[in-house]
Amino acid sequence: MVKCGNIFSKFESIQNDVLILNYLIGTYECTIDVKGRILIPVALKKQLSGVIKKGFVLKRAVFQPCLELYPISQWEQLITKVNSLNRFKRKNNDFIRRFTAGVKFIELDSSGRLLVPRDLIDFAGVSKEVVVSSSVDIIEVWDKTAYEGAIANATDDFAGLAEEVMGQDDDS
Repeated sequence: MVKCGNIFSKFESIQNDVLILNYLIGTYECTIDVKGRILIPVALKKQLSGVIKKGFVLKRAVFQPCLELYPISQWEQLITKVNSLNRFKRKNNDFIRRFTAGVKFIELDSSGRLLVPRDLIDFAGVSKEVVVSSSVDIIEVWDKTAYEGAIANATDDFAGLAEEVMGQDDDS
């Protein structure tokens, strides 16, 4: 877990020297105040500098008791896939309803804080201490205790999971 130091991220230059993020790196311990505000660490803000002004989408995670913060460009890619689902199939409508439940558009305030709505704080069980962790091109927001538990549980079988997900032979 990183509290400070040099964190690096890969960026791709496009027209007018605007940067688009390809992936994020870092896990940070933060606090959330009584109003639900989290100060985003400077190292993470630097990685997000090319997308901060466009805003973010904050939503409930599908598989874990945490929140997912999507830069708007990543959200647009994902929601395009969701929007292509046939709404005349009940399971698709059920999925869309659940997937978008509690979705909020979020901007950082002038102090670089993220305001987390109460319903999402309750969903994630967030208390005073939180972990803000990169997950490729999105950010997860966890209650610190829940994050540590998820990492400890995942460690038990991570080698097997890594082999199953990443270890396929090229011939198969």
